[in-house]
Amino acid sequence: MIFISILNVLGVHVVLTYGCGPSEYRSGAGECCPMCSAGTVVLKDCSGDFSTSCKPCTRGTFMNNPNGFKNCFQCKSCDSDLGLRVKTACTRTSDTVCEPLEGHYCDEENRGSCILAKKHSTCDPGQYIKEIGTAVKDTVCGECADGTYSNGSVCHPHSKCEDLGLSEVKPGTLYSDAECGDKAPTGLIVGVIIIPVAVAAVVFIFLKKKHAVLSLPHTDCDCDKKPHLGLSPQ
Repeated sequence: MIFISILNVLGVHVVLTYGCGPSEYRSGAGECCPMCSAGTVVLKDCSGDFSTSCKPCTRGTFMNNPNGFKNCFQCKSCDSDLGLRVKTACTRTSDTVCEPLEGHYCDEENRGSCILAKKHSTCDPGQYIKEIGTAVKDTVCGECADGTYSNGSVCHPHSKCEDLGLSEVKPGTLYSDAECGDKAPTGLIVGVIIIPVAVAAVVFIFLKKKHAVLSLPHTDCDCDKKPHLGLSPQ
């Protein structure tokens, strides 16, 4: 009896039929009684001239085979926390069938129903989606080739700045595109070089002349005296 209980828990439904026909079960009183049909269970065992009385499974329960059980089996739920949703709703004659949620794949299955699903893997920057994930298979990622980059979806070639009439400010990587900037006009480049040099030269000459003036010898001069003309007074 313990072995039978374990099988029932595992979903293998067993009813004692030894000594009875293939469509009969042995009651507690030892009589071979007609089984109830799928979707129903035994309400009352047969007795003497009275056949087995059966009752239908209630909402949320099922019985998928002819049987001699007194209770229907509980329909399983598709837990979203396990990445599951209902594929086929439970009926009186069949259990619920679960499938993975969108963006998930089935990682564990039992008797045609998914019992555990996982999210599809995401590809890292520098990778691309080689194979899109399905309900039964995870995403497969590939590595981007040199000269390309991606954000984890599709590889794109690095921008060619020269082809765009621009200069490369920052080279591309597996994770980012090359950065381009405007090319400076030739005249502007020359001006940027010459103007500072010219200014420096002017400042140098000015400072040199100032130093020369400050270096002249100092002489005392009585500028208020009249010049001596060499004439004697009358």
